[in-house]
Amino acid sequence: MIFKRKIDTLLKQWKASADRNPLVIKGCRQCGKTSSVLAFARENYKNVIYIDFHEQKELASLFDGSLQVDYLTVAISAAVPSARFEKGNTCIIFDEIQDCPQARASLKFFKLDGRYDVLCIGSLLDVNGYKSTNSDISIPVGFETIVDMYPMDFEEWLWANGLPDSVVELLRKSLANETPVPKVIHDRMRQLLLQYVIVGGMPNAVKTFMNTHDINQVIAVQRNIIEEYKVDMVKYASREDKNRIRECFESVPRQLSRDNKKFSYSVVRKGGRSKEYISCLQWIEDAGVIRRCYNLTTPELPLIGNALSDSFKVYMADTGLFVSMLDEGTQADILQGRLYSYKGAIFENVMADILGKMGRKLYYYHKTGGIEIDFILRYKGECVPLECKARTGNAKSMSTLLKHPDTYHIFHALKLGDYNVGREGALLTLPFYMGFLLTDL
Repeated sequence: MIFKRKIDTLLKQWKASADRNPLVIKGCRQCGKTSSVLAFARENYKNVIYIDFHEQKELASLFDGSLQVDYLTVAISAAVPSARFEKGNTCIIFDEIQDCPQARASLKFFKLDGRYDVLCIGSLLDVNGYKSTNSDISIPVGFETIVDMYPMDFEEWLWANGLPDSVVELLRKSLANETPVPKVIHDRMRQLLLQYVIVGGMPNAVKTFMNTHDINQVIAVQRNIIEEYKVDMVKYASREDKNRIRECFESVPRQLSRDNKKFSYSVVRKGGRSKEYISCLQWIEDAGVIRRCYNLTTPELPLIGNALSDSFKVYMADTGLFVSMLDEGTQADILQGRLYSYKGAIFENVMADILGKMGRKLYYYHKTGGIEIDFILRYKGECVPLECKARTGNAKSMSTLLKHPDTYHIFHALKLGDYNVGREGALLTLPFYMGFLLTDL
């Protein structure tokens, strides 16, 4: 089962560009990079040459000698009998390119030569375990284009479920005009959102759900992915960090269970300190498994200029994986509305998932004395607070910001939860499933 992905459009735009660099697609393991790239290449090129440096480790030696293209095409042809090189009609795919730094160095020569297109895939390009210590190997700065790919986002989930484009367009108009969504569509979207919360965007989990609608099988797929992540932590991290990386990762559900969700190293381990764990947390983030949400000194633009580097919350990058780390039966509780205090943590993680997969940096605002806003984002040219609330939840902190525009310079606010579109003064309330439409910067 091949899913429609947003990377498909980017790949088409890349191929249509006359002066294209080799393209490097990076992202967490099992987010669908290889499937999308292979499907695109097979549809658009007569010849596709695929090398996976993780599975075919011996092929890395092809790049130990000259990196001139004529030499490499001969070497690859000898090692891969099916390889055919034809100017303008050949795509070379290097998968898990972080396992062969010399192959990445060769991208400069492929770009300068110009006869063949090159697509690269990398899962752990940014983590410490894959940084080359060989000074003779250089990253081809200016000769490659790097893009991030994420697990399936909520809109891609809607595509996978066959939701017509006309329905998404209706939702966009409802947001623009601030009019309620018709009940039949509203109910269907609420159902799709709750399913997304427990399935998430890992393609294997989505495929399992589509084929079986058996949540237990979905959970098995998700937990297998979690275990593979833990194997990576042990296999590729430096020796002194292996256990601490796992401790950081496994603490995420506990971090989000707290009233003050600021990441605390003492939650990782009693007495834990920043200097022991900060690099470990960075490793997990670089692997694309988590996202940090930074506290702001003040809710003003530019957000990055007001962010506190040492005060942050941590969310799982994919909400389905996050829910799979919780107790048995949590999925049923979500579908049947039986969650209580922890519901806030789950839906905050969903919002972090939605915003993060847009490529947005995440920010929040917490001020000693009681003001805490779940997310702060740039929206329609303004700094806008966003709260994730249940139907009965109040938004006292948001009201405080709106009542003091001279102090906080906040003039509009968003509240997302289990209700339809509505407005009360400066506060726009939206159904949670509309979060993916908040794209206007």
